[in-house]
Amino acid sequence: MKFASTRDSSVSVDLSSALIAGLATDGGLYVPHELPSLSAADFDGRESIASVATRLLHPFFDGDLLAGDLGAICCEAFDFPAPLRTLHDDHTHLLELFHGPTAAFKDFGARFLAACMKRLRKHGEPPLTILVATSGDTGAAVAAAFHGLPNLRVVVLYPDGRVSPRQAHQLGCFGDNVIALRVAGSFDDCQRLVKQALSDRELQKDIPLSSANSISLGRLLPQMSYYAHAALGHWRRMATPLNFVIPTGNLGNALAAVIARACGLPIGEIALATNANRVLPAFFSGAEYAPQASIATLANAMDVGAPSNFERVRWLYPDEVALRLAFRVQAVDDNAIRVAIRTAADIHGEVLCPHTACAAHVLESLRAEGAEGEWAIVATAHPAKFEQIVEPLVGHPVELPEALARLLDRPAHAEPVAADYVTFAEILRRG
Repeated sequence: MKFASTRDSSVSVDLSSALIAGLATDGGLYVPHELPSLSAADFDGRESIASVATRLLHPFFDGDLLAGDLGAICCEAFDFPAPLRTLHDDHTHLLELFHGPTAAFKDFGARFLAACMKRLRKHGEPPLTILVATSGDTGAAVAAAFHGLPNLRVVVLYPDGRVSPRQAHQLGCFGDNVIALRVAGSFDDCQRLVKQALSDRELQKDIPLSSANSISLGRLLPQMSYYAHAALGHWRRMATPLNFVIPTGNLGNALAAVIARACGLPIGEIALATNANRVLPAFFSGAEYAPQASIATLANAMDVGAPSNFERVRWLYPDEVALRLAFRVQAVDDNAIRVAIRTAADIHGEVLCPHTACAAHVLESLRAEGAEGEWAIVATAHPAKFEQIVEPLVGHPVELPEALARLLDRPAHAEPVAADYVTFAEILRRG
């Protein structure tokens, strides 16, 4: 399969080239020339996430250098579970995506991308620098996935003071080939610096660069796998599509579900839950798309005012009317997040992170409006990463996952930097 740019459909590159570049040369995002058509029957006999992913992603890898390694890549990346648990009634489920090494859904895409990249880098080539702007969880997942890999360097940028203490510790605890930068600004500033570097051809002559943000196909494509796996399991049991409520900021995780549905997986409605950053809810309510400066919220990993993957969403739905009909989108403010966390704990005995709480609140609203059918709340991170928010609301300590506890036991360091491109480029050149 070949891939085009969202800004130029005549672009035609193979998957490996798109993975290494990260961003298209015209500044657009890579998208497939066409989507494969699949059915539930195509996955008969495939039970594990790795097995489902291998079948799902095969058309995208067809004809690429990595095609022969796809099965091994999937087994290497998806070696932890993503259970779909039924909650307090038979029609509500929780898709737990936080059982990876950094306790967030980002582990799936980051590990897949790392498994691809280490196969693509040839001995003797100059090191490839992977740039990551993070609003909380992406940076740690990418750092963990790439840590110690030869000929690869990771530079993580995060907004100083706008991630939880445990998230910040994760971001700075790796060292070696991982550099953490705490930027005096917002996530949008971090994302701007990364995009500017990726578009700087003079810089790239000296320092090969790529991205591990959700703009990377190497993260977007594998994230379809856990939606496919959950939906197929539900279809086999119930013979009905599974609907999802997805917390979202930069739209990558949500877009993965949308593309999986477009490929023919048994996925029903897709509802999006944002925090108080209302760019997406405003658009889907009929306003013009107007990126804004992000504001800080309890659900910090979703503090995005200019979601990068909106460009891909518009590629998938070029007709604006059809686009607005494709999703339900609702903003959730901090007070509603607190109420959702308390309610889940007090009534149902479930402890949710602030992002997952956004999705729980949206599903409650949809049910109140008469939404029927089987719905899965997508749990994007473990609540222990946000203990300062969650524990006072639930009234007890939240147990640390073993993998997260190991990371928090390590020393951590992040270099403070201004939200200035000249400074950032100097750091990249410094090595």
